[in-house]
Amino acid sequence: MEDTGHFQDMLRERRIKREWVDAAVLQPDRTEEHADGTRHYIRQIAEHGNRWLRVVVNVTSDPEKRVTAFFDRRLRR
Repeated sequence: MEDTGHFQDMLRERRIKREWVDAAVLQPDRTEEHADGTRHYIRQIAEHGNRWLRVVVNVTSDPEKRVTAFFDRRLRR
């Protein structure tokens, strides 16, 4: 899996740790398939106030590409 430049910028700008991204992709609490060819990996991050991290991956590209990551304020358990 590769990273887009935007993805790398968002990690820096939003202070999202790479280990949180890896945990979300490898062991998500849930996933969502979207019609635009992306898969959203969602994981609650205890070290960040139990907020929900959403990692968006373009699964139609080869190799798959991480597009963006953000803490989703809309999500609740």
